[in-house]
Amino acid sequence: MSERNVRLDLRGLKCPLPALHTRRALERASAGTLIEVECTDPMSVIDIPALVLQSGHILEAETKSASAFTFRIRASGR
Repeated sequence: MSERNVRLDLRGLKCPLPALHTRRALERASAGTLIEVECTDPMSVIDIPALVLQSGHILEAETKSASAFTFRIRASGR
């Protein structure tokens, strides 16, 4: 099975939309898919890692820049 990458540009969306869009992408992703989520909502630093942990996926990286929060999530195929 080949890996693929998905990028979600969720900048400008407010809670709970970034988490909901991320959940939908994870539900559709096959095992090994890398999902990069970019958001501006400050609550995403709580919501997205919690979603990843609860759903059994892997949060590979979490970064903050001047303009956005970025999360790199590896789908586990759950």
